[in-house]
Amino acid sequence: MKPRILVIDDEVAIRDSLRMILEYERYECLGAGSGPEGLSVIARDAPDMVILDIKMPGMSGLDTLAEIRTVDATVPIAMISGHGTITDAVQATQLGAFDFIEKPFTSERVLVTVKKGLEVRELRQENRELKLAMESKYEMIGESPALRTVLESVKRAAPTSATVLLLGESGVGKELVARTIHRNSPRAGQRFVQVNCAAIPEELIESELFGHEKGSFTGATEKQIGKFEQADQGTIFLDEIGDMSPKTQAKVLRVLQEQEVERLGSVRTIKLDVRVIAATNKNLEESIARGEFRDDLYFRLNVIPITVPPLRERRDDIERLANYFAKRISQEQNLKPRRFDARAMQALRAYRWRGNIRELRNTVERLMIMSAGDTVRFEDLPTDMRGGGAADDASSEVGRGDAPSPEGALEAGASTGEPTPGNAEPAGTLREFKDRAERAYLVQKLRENRWNISKTAEGIDTPRSNLYKKLEQYGIKQELDG
Repeated sequence: MKPRILVIDDEVAIRDSLRMILEYERYECLGAGSGPEGLSVIARDAPDMVILDIKMPGMSGLDTLAEIRTVDATVPIAMISGHGTITDAVQATQLGAFDFIEKPFTSERVLVTVKKGLEVRELRQENRELKLAMESKYEMIGESPALRTVLESVKRAAPTSATVLLLGESGVGKELVARTIHRNSPRAGQRFVQVNCAAIPEELIESELFGHEKGSFTGATEKQIGKFEQADQGTIFLDEIGDMSPKTQAKVLRVLQEQEVERLGSVRTIKLDVRVIAATNKNLEESIARGEFRDDLYFRLNVIPITVPPLRERRDDIERLANYFAKRISQEQNLKPRRFDARAMQALRAYRWRGNIRELRNTVERLMIMSAGDTVRFEDLPTDMRGGGAADDASSEVGRGDAPSPEGALEAGASTGEPTPGNAEPAGTLREFKDRAERAYLVQKLRENRWNISKTAEGIDTPRSNLYKKLEQYGIKQELDG
């Protein structure tokens, strides 16, 4: 299809001259004798580029340019005039014109401008498509009650500039929540700068966050703009904030309090307007108690806390997520699309996803690549997902009511393979006996709560983080102990 160029000029001779130049080069040329007529043509024919006279009776070219920008913010516009001024050129540029040509013009000058304008249009189109693709990549998938609660919090927090603290296990999608907040905020047109505090070496993190001047330390051969400066007017996402050293915590606290930063090696203070979103998979209150995290920074970050639920508390979303990842990965990897059969999907829903959404995505990617045929079958799943995941949704009748004594707990743990007086050697030490009793007790309580970690932790009056440590310590797994 020929590129379509609209010429808006009150002089018929100019329109005809431009038409001859453009049509000779196989462009399609549209004409309009006034600003209002040109706006009608734009609404009706959607040209690929506009050449606009800056001086016209009635509605001027600058007024027309401003009005076009309210209708179409992306169409490239070049201004032409026989008596333009520098002031006109500056104003036209501020309104979004990409070029300014003076009359009389040569055909070469016109064609160079048109070529440049069409390149601008193509770049803007690619940028728009990339932006849409990025938004799709960071889309939050699901309709479970747990996710709706998060989205409701996001809806309330996004329009403000308040600091947000995202809490949740590794892999639950805290970055997606942060990007959703930014995308729905007044800062959406500005930068979203992400910093993984755990991935940057301690000796470099201050330079990364706050920047440095040339020569400020050994190896500082060039000036560096810090992440906070890069995020000015936008949003900075401090992931894994709990891994930050006390020294860096103090400097981040100052940025939050004063909204200003100093580069390393500089005495100049730079004022900033940055919205901060922080995230952690640690229990910061426990870190404060151990002296590892500053309580004043915690209170400054914890203005709007949002807890992102683990995938096992969003079972209704697993099928939707799995199908979404299957489609996306098939497109990215140029693979034939595959669907999951009923048994495979049931196993995915029943599995306890310790790695949460990240683990689910990696599993789906492996299945899309390695499975044969058009369908992912139950037999294609990893062994641990086929081994008893369905028990995740089954409730146990063992030990309901009061917490068992250590002896009763050991009996209740018999089905998990735990040693009992009847099927194994007795504990050799008091420590071994206590460990076995505690393991069996935890397994029973997890069964009673259908392996819901949050409910179990609440029921036995212990922090979730502590319960996870116990699961690691005793090797408790639903696929083995369910």
